[in-house]
Amino acid sequence: MNDELGYRPFDADNHYYEALDAFTRHLDPTLGPRCVQWCEIDGRRYHVVGGQVSRAVTNPTFDPIAPPGAMHDYFRGNPEGRNPLEFLTNREPIRAAYRDRAARVAVLDEHGLSSAWLFPTLAMLYEELLKNDPFAVCATFSAFNRWLDEDWGFDRGDGRVYAAPYLSLADVEWATAELDWALERGAKVLVMRAAAPTTETGPRSPFDKSFDPFWSRVADAGVPMVIHAGDSGWSTNGFAPEGFGATFAGGWKPSIKSFGIERAANDFIISSIFEKLFDRHPSLRMASIENGSTFLADLIAKLRSTDKKMPGYFATDPVATLRAHWWINPFWEDDVNEVVELMGADRVLFGSDWPHIEGMPEPLDYVPELAKLSAEDRRRVLLDNAVELSSPRLP
Repeated sequence: MNDELGYRPFDADNHYYEALDAFTRHLDPTLGPRCVQWCEIDGRRYHVVGGQVSRAVTNPTFDPIAPPGAMHDYFRGNPEGRNPLEFLTNREPIRAAYRDRAARVAVLDEHGLSSAWLFPTLAMLYEELLKNDPFAVCATFSAFNRWLDEDWGFDRGDGRVYAAPYLSLADVEWATAELDWALERGAKVLVMRAAAPTTETGPRSPFDKSFDPFWSRVADAGVPMVIHAGDSGWSTNGFAPEGFGATFAGGWKPSIKSFGIERAANDFIISSIFEKLFDRHPSLRMASIENGSTFLADLIAKLRSTDKKMPGYFATDPVATLRAHWWINPFWEDDVNEVVELMGADRVLFGSDWPHIEGMPEPLDYVPELAKLSAEDRRRVLLDNAVELSSPRLP
């Protein structure tokens, strides 16, 4: 595949499976009951997060684990009509590359990739469980980020793996200090969930001016902020069970939980423009990873209709603002040609979600999806856009 392309792509959505002590290695043990602990129930180990047993992941030890892309055919359209739970019956011992940096770099070579952004698995789920205790949010992710830097490194200088520290605006002073700490250690990409943080005074838009010290620092550093799929706390309002792990709780039955990730991303992205975040921080760059893209056409239509209904509110065309400041990684099963048409080829990112079950068995299995793009646009999606974002851009 690389011989055909003439270059090695940059995967903007790789994952690790957290070490057993990822949340506890650097956590004050006295804070365990407020943050994260292990428990055993009926012979299975689970995390207790903020005093609640988390069952969002069936086996948070990840050993054994379903192989990469186990549900690929389901998301391809399930041509054999199988129950989604049937795709998860096969398990294998955890691979070294899921937890060891050197082994992952070797796998990047096997997969024909130049580099990868690396995001959490469990950590994208736990802020929601802790949100009513902002101190615990900050303590948990301070400990988590120190484990991440220790085991993976935000940037070890070889240009291969860029691990994203997890940040929350539950406390803006903590967020700004944690950001500075991560930047000093070479962070080239940052991550948070697509949700309004819960502060000591209650929920607040992430684009409220009180958070400007944080956003100003992100903009000045020239590194991208990623919103990645996770537990945003999106409510089903009674139409389906709550909780991130409830999508297939009914077995062979569709659920609106399947759309919660996209709805949360839609609200986050459109609010960033409604609240003029980029007017205040014009060099800020944001990316949506593993949140899908089918909401984009409607989001753009809403931006245009709002601009017409409220003439003079936006200093510039809000759709142009979207295209200037946001990069989009569609689900692999989404129509990438539509996303390129809506955003431009220079704003679309390739991400395989490897080694998660929803992703590609191997990252470059995605290349055939780009067959209708020109060679230049294909390279932008597969390589150039992520390289540009990984290079800090001064304001």
